[in-house]
Amino acid sequence: MAQSQIQEQKQEQRLQQSVSQQQLLQSHLIELPIQQFAERIETEMHDNPALETDSESPEYLEYPEYQESSEASDDYEAQREREERSDALDAALENIGRDDEDLPVYHGGGSSVEEHEELVYGQSSSFYDELLEQVGEMELTERERYVMEYLIRSLDDDGFLRAPLEGIADELAIYHNIDLSVAQLENVLGKLQRLDPPGIGARTLQECLLLQVNRREKSILTNQMRLVLTDYFDAFTKKHWDKIRQSMGLDEVRAEALFHELRRLNPKPGAAMGETVGRSMQQITPDFIVDTQDDGTVTFSLNSGEVPQLQVSQSFADLLKEYQNNKEGLSRQMKEALLYTKQKVDAAQSFIDAVQVRRRTLTLTMKTIIQLQHRFFEEGDEALLRPMILKDVAERTGLDLSTVSRVSNSKYVQTRWGVFPLKFFFSDGYVTESGEELSTREIKAALREIIDSEDKRQPMSDDALREVLKAKGYPIARRTVAKYREQLGIPIARLRK
Repeated sequence: MAQSQIQEQKQEQRLQQSVSQQQLLQSHLIELPIQQFAERIETEMHDNPALETDSESPEYLEYPEYQESSEASDDYEAQREREERSDALDAALENIGRDDEDLPVYHGGGSSVEEHEELVYGQSSSFYDELLEQVGEMELTERERYVMEYLIRSLDDDGFLRAPLEGIADELAIYHNIDLSVAQLENVLGKLQRLDPPGIGARTLQECLLLQVNRREKSILTNQMRLVLTDYFDAFTKKHWDKIRQSMGLDEVRAEALFHELRRLNPKPGAAMGETVGRSMQQITPDFIVDTQDDGTVTFSLNSGEVPQLQVSQSFADLLKEYQNNKEGLSRQMKEALLYTKQKVDAAQSFIDAVQVRRRTLTLTMKTIIQLQHRFFEEGDEALLRPMILKDVAERTGLDLSTVSRVSNSKYVQTRWGVFPLKFFFSDGYVTESGEELSTREIKAALREIIDSEDKRQPMSDDALREVLKAKGYPIARRTVAKYREQLGIPIARLRK
């Protein structure tokens, strides 16, 4: 009886392990953009002889087609440059705890086709390349260097490592045959966090700011900054400056000096580095191709690129069947051959299943995005983008929030109006005092239009911009105006002359 229980437990453990590995494979393939996906298939075919292309089958492309009707869907003195950094920090603090934190909304400035083409085909190097150059100067073992580069390529555009170390350790073990404990992985991450700019590789905003403070020369002010970020971080995120000053027993002069230095910290080290060295140098291949007809009909297809149709090798399938039909007469060598054949056939079928899950998931997600943002795909006007976050797509598709995030990461859409990152279609909503929800993208478009038409000899302050926006039906606060202006890459008034 005990032996039976042990066997059942072993079988159950194997089943759970198999399921988790299959789910991890599916998640990994879903996250890959088309070019890396094609490379991943090529690697799998090289490693598994039971997996081959089906030259007779047509490339799988889906063309969901439908037509929908359009849906209507305190006083500020801009005198010091440090206020721009302060507003960026405020924006980061406001986003703490959001379910979309692992998916930074794309802020690409204007909506013209030319600007998006420049993003796609820019020739400057990326901040990932700059980090990899710094790694080349470090004394690392071959395995540490490989893991370090893997971590760098896992950073988001702001320079944060959003993926949990446990998941990265699993990916390294399964896909790269590198067995590391979380503690060992954290040790490599610690070395990555020594790279420039300070704060790179942080997992949270708090860690990012502390990494920057720890790079400063030792002083009383540095110790006070570290104390605020460790013992008073909750009050810091809520900008309760008076509470922090009283708790630390500081006079107004020392408190102002402390808060001035805290505001100079950079909440987006990767984004700042990207501004210096430029966007990615790689030519982007769109994962989705969306076509809009003159009558408003929107169709889309998955870009197959160099991705072939896959099948299990018929010779392996026949060999497996032959072995299984003659189990009793098999020698030990033939039994080992049977085990090898079965493992390869099972692995091939699992990979094909994961590819099909990726195709269905991407199709379902893109179809939902088109449904929610149908007016944009009809007219190409950025102001028509309605508020949409990951949760909205997840609820409509029935997919996990993390799955939608993986689909939306590092993928591009070719439309009639240009090539856009999939993250471009996600934006927050701004709720007015009357309860009306406005798209932040729509507000930003209006803000850009106002600034573009202002008198360049007397550019408007953020407070003046707030008044003009209010008159146009966008009643937002001055600080919100400053935040949106910074996200659009527009400098303060005195720098726009």
